[in-house]
Parts: sequence; C-alpha cells; structure tokens
Amino acid sequence: VHNILGQLRTAGKYQWVKDELEVLLKKVPAVGGKLAATAERVKDSLKYLFVSGMFFEELGFTYLGPIDGHNFEALFENLSYAKKTEGPILLHVITKKGKGYQPAESDKTGTWHGTGPYKMDTGAFVKPAKTPPPAWSSLVSETVRKLARTDDRIVAITPAMPVGSKLEGFASEFPERMYDVGIAEQHAATVAAGLATQNMKPFLAIYSTFLQRAYDQVVHDICRQNLNVFMGIDRAGLVGADGETHQGVFDIAFLRHVPNMVLMMPKDENEGQHMVYTALNYNDGPIAMRFPRGNGLGVPMDQEYHTIPIGTWEVLKEGDDAAILTFGTTIPMALKAAEILEQRRISVKVVNARFIKPLDEKMLTDLLTKNLPILTIEEAVLQGGFGSAILEFAQNHGFYHSHIDRIGIPDQFIEHGDVDSLLEEIGLTTEEVVKRVSILARKKQQRA
Repeated sequence: VHNILGQLRTAGKYQWVKDELEVLLKKVPAVGGKLAATAERVKDSLKYLFVSGMFFEELGFTYLGPIDGHNFEALFENLSYAKKTEGPILLHVITKKGKGYQPAESDKTGTWHGTGPYKMDTGAFVKPAKTPPPAWSSLVSETVRKLARTDDRIVAITPAMPVGSKLEGFASEFPERMYDVGIAEQHAATVAAGLATQNMKPFLAIYSTFLQRAYDQVVHDICRQNLNVFMGIDRAGLVGADGETHQGVFDIAFLRHVPNMVLMMPKDENEGQHMVYTALNYNDGPIAMRFPRGNGLGVPMDQEYHTIPIGTWEVLKEGDDAAILTFGTTIPMALKAAEILEQRRISVKVVNARFIKPLDEKMLTDLLTKNLPILTIEEAVLQGGFGSAILEFAQNHGFYHSHIDRIGIPDQFIEHGDVDSLLEEIGLTTEEVVKRVSILARKKQQRA
C-alpha cells in the first residue's frame, strides 16, 4: 500500500486532481468550506496511516522510501518518481555496508572502509613480506597515547574517524578521555575549545579535507580565544587512493592567515614524534601539525622526546648559489634535486622549513640579505600557501629585488589518481625543481 500511495502522490495527475477537487468542494453552497477541510483531514489521516516519513512531509518534503538501496530496479523507479515531482523531495535509501561479503558485513568498526589486498575466502588481510615503517596516523596517535600516561589532561577527539586516525589504542586505554562526536567536525572543534578552557590538553584528530568544514569554529572558538588545542591534520597533501575529495591541499592557505595559529609539518616520523611532544607542551595557543597519508620513511627513532623551538628551521644541506625551502613529503625531492644540481656545479642550500607559521625570520632574513635566490616547494595550493608567506615576508621587509620562485598545487582541483602520477601531471617533480633552480642560479650569476 505504501509503495502504491507513493506512486500516486508523485504522479502529475494526482496533484492536478487534488487541486481541482479542492476547488470544486469549496464551490458547494453553504458547506463547501467544511467539506474541503474534512477531505483534507481524511487525506492527512490516511497519510499517517499508510505513509512513513511524516516528519519530513510536515516539513514540506515529499518523502519516498524507505527503499532497499541494493535493489537497483526500486532505486531507478523511485528516482523516476522523484524527477516527476515538484518541490523538495527526500529519497530515503537503506543499504548495508559490505553487503554480499560476510567479513565486511560483520565489521562494526570501519576496518573495511578502505583496505588493501585481502584473501577472498577468509577476509584476512595480506601482510607485506617486509614490515613497513609505521603509518603516520599510528605514529601520531600512539605518541599522544604515550604522553597521556603521564598527563591526565590529554584527551582525544575525533569526528567519526577513530579507525582512520588510529585512535583505537588510545580509546581502549583511556575510554573516559576519548570522544568520538560523530560526523560533526564543527562540533569536534568546539568541544576541543571547551575542554581547553578547563585546562585540558585536547588533541583534535581530523583529516585536512574534513577540517575545512570546521573553519568557522577554528577561527572563532579556538584561535580568537587563543586556546591550547592541538590539531593533528591527517592526510595533508595528495592522498592517492582516498580519492579527489580527500586531497588535503587547502589547509595551509586557510589556516596560515588566522591569528595565534602555529602550523608545522615534520620531515620524517622521528621529527614527527618530537612535534607531537612540542604541541602537547605548548601553552601559548592553538598549534597544528600536518602529516601525510601512508607510512613514514623508516628512520631511526629517538627514545627520548624533546621540544622543537617554535618557528625554527633546519639546514639539511649547505649551498651558496640558491636555496630550496620546503617541508614534509617534498624534502626528499629537494635533496635529490640538490644532488643533481651539485653535479652541474650549482651549490644549493636545502632547508627543512618545518614551521610554516611562524616563519624562521632570522634564517630567512639571512638568506635574503645574501641575495640568495629561493625556490619554495609545497604539496599544497600555491595561492595563500607557504611560498606566498615567503613573498610577503620579502615585501614587508624591503627585499624588493630578491629572486623567489614557487612550486606547488596550481589553481585547480586535483582528481583521483596515484600520487606520483598526479605530481608528474602538475609538474611537482625533481626535474622541475632542477630546472627552476638552474634558472634562479643563472639569474644570480648575471646579476653578479
């Protein structure tokens, strides 16, 4: 009955007949108005009796459903009804995650949300022959977990990503200090701010692309009040298999200009653990650490944590002809390019610009005073990004004749694809770095 009524209600003739009938009833002398009102009440009574979704009907939606989302014929049929219906429509579709494959159907934690190779007969995941370095998400969450053992002010907050952010271990050890607020990024940011006002040390684990949704709360609830919230920005940069909507390339541009914000990104997982320690011991306002999707580099790990002075960069290679300023995932690219350039007798200084905000003003002033040409590299949008910060610094401090070039994500949305292929497509490669630095070094020689 429900399905038949749904078809009737979405048919054009039904709406015409209903409207015409109401007009005719109202024309009946003396009792027309009462008849029309009675008919409307009867109609509403039948709707409540036979049709689900009345909450949405009362809001003015035409409700269609519930529909079995695994029944394509039913889906197509109801989509056809929806196309014929005027006004707002709510199509209620019910699916079962992993339907048709028992291991995925029975999973309650999201392990199968995005997975690698597995055995079809058992559902067991195929482990790599060689143990890979730790995943960035695991490194960050486990460092927070270790620090939480000696600091009961540390709490973890996630907007429905306890598995993706690798917080299961923290949740099992500190269930009373783990808050999964559901798919509500704005609420997650405000909860973090509220906890910070009570002298807690909130760790907000959030993907770069999801943090976009909480921008207003980051600005007004966290930064404006200068609260001690540590944001772990996961999936920063290109994400490969996670898809085009998850490309974490905008966070630098939308966080860098917010007052009180500290923004950093480590070159490897060892520096990453020290940054987590630095962030949770920072007491002067909000601080965010970006880190990429996937695994670390497999570098040796220090056993003791130490703080990294805020706003300090690190020279990885000395050079006199040009300088490359970069951070995070693009540091290996810079070092490889510097090696090639060295063979061409171009000496390049490579700087780990691990603090995107604040900049290392002392080192940057020294580079610009020496008229050293600078190339910035970032796996993020160029507009409003790290390279823009360097240009702004040069202009603000009177270095009007400095040669500064930038490589990063152009003004376009990056589609789904393998990270290396995407980097090749947009020209974010070792070869392009070599080419750009060669041009800068040549300009310096001409000026000399």
